[in-house]
Amino acid sequence: MSLKLRIVSPERIVFVGDVDSVTVPGTTGEFQVLPNHAPLISSLEAGNVVYDCAEGRKELTIAGGFAEVQNNNVSLCVEL
Repeated sequence: MSLKLRIVSPERIVFVGDVDSVTVPGTTGEFQVLPNHAPLISSLEAGNVVYDCAEGRKELTIAGGFAEVQNNNVSLCVEL
């Protein structure tokens, strides 16, 4: 089972696709989202978003943003 990840910034859509996991820099600490994760909404601080997709492990540096997790869908609205 995989997650549907969508990363958007005010400028562009950064990534849309299936991933095995995603790790984000939450404002209260880094956390990892795996399939069947509990629903959540979190603010993000500056740091790295790391996700494992078909092309391998990818890393994106962000300045902050928000994350929403629900029903194996992860949406990140980030400042680059």
